[in-house]
Amino acid sequence: MTDFTNIEYLKTGNIRQRHAHNLLTKNRILSLLREFDPLLVGTIPIGIDLPDSDLDIVCCAEDKDYFLQKVSKLFGNTKDFRISHRAVHEAVVANFWIDGFELEIFGQNIPTRQQNGYCHMLMEYRLLVELGEEFRNEIVNLKKKGYKTEPAFAKALGLEGDPYEAVLTFDPQDIIRAGWHS
Repeated sequence: MTDFTNIEYLKTGNIRQRHAHNLLTKNRILSLLREFDPLLVGTIPIGIDLPDSDLDIVCCAEDKDYFLQKVSKLFGNTKDFRISHRAVHEAVVANFWIDGFELEIFGQNIPTRQQNGYCHMLMEYRLLVELGEEFRNEIVNLKKKGYKTEPAFAKALGLEGDPYEAVLTFDPQDIIRAGWHS
């Protein structure tokens, strides 16, 4: 199992993963955010990204105003920097571009290992490993058709209801019932 709490695994990954590692390391992104326990999440770490996929970093922001000020100070001069509040997630979100990648830094008053972005990624990774290349290709094809990641997994697995909840609560033991086999 890959240790997603340390980005060293990216160094031996695909070309976009290696590029992401170089960008994050060269620009010290995770080091600069260390006090917020940052974790890289999303599609790039698990190798189901598309060419326009961004680098998603979740942070634990106990004080949203301080987090907003700190992120603005650190990255406010980057290309297309913008920062907003997402009331639905009670989060602060910053977006900007560095070295050909869009970064999204998501700050929420929840420990990073308990945030949905990290939990979704772990479940999706497990499914990708257990179900193999054919399943991975199905997910990527659905994403190319416009599906977001969790809805793509839900569709491929035949899950009903809210895809974000369904992916989190999916029991991998139900894989055979979902019609997939490795």
